Amino acid sequence: MKNYFVNQNAQENGDHEVHTSSCSYLPKSENLIPLGKHSNCFDAIKKSRQYFSQTNGCYFCCNACHTS
Repeated sequence: MKNYFVNQNAQENGDHEVHTSSCSYLPKSENLIPLGKHSNCFDAIKKSRQYFSQTNGCYFCCNACHTS
């Protein structure tokens, strides 16, 4: 299981991106909300929606959950 985080800062389109702890594009720790360990990014996205209604998976570390 991987450890996931959601970025508190939205992208220009309003998305709050979900990242794994090993992502090369992981934002600074002060901008992250921990989502805990999940077996897949889909569960992490569900958890992130408790914080933000508009979330998306990171293209690089959560590509299966990334939407254009």
